[in-house]
Amino acid sequence: MSEERYNKGLAQLEAMGGESVQAMLNQLEDMSSDLTGMTVAFAYGDVLSRPGLDLRSRQLATVAALTALGTAPVQLRAHIDMALAVGCTRDEIREVIIQMAVYAGFPAALNGMAAAKEVFRGRDEGEMG
Repeated sequence: MSEERYNKGLAQLEAMGGESVQAMLNQLEDMSSDLTGMTVAFAYGDVLSRPGLDLRSRQLATVAALTALGTAPVQLRAHIDMALAVGCTRDEIREVIIQMAVYAGFPAALNGMAAAKEVFRGRDEGEMG
């Protein structure tokens, strides 16, 4: 992995913001610095930083995919937080999760909505505290 790809990915992550980004990196780093480097360089440096889609569109697509996948609740919460950080509205996030009921089933959509509720509540409590 090149340092250039990693730095490009890290810059992309920073642009996406979200309260859970640094926590996600710290958690990964504690387990495997190699996996952290690969994730940052490939996912964010090579893919999410490509031209063609804005960050809002990429994050809505990611929320949809993680909702449909149904096996990545930590990543789903992180990407819901990042979607909000790049300007997606709560209503847009709810709608993309509801749409996944058609393609991934109601359990996946219900779990996705529970993740969204958790992120929204955390942000609301953070604003109050």
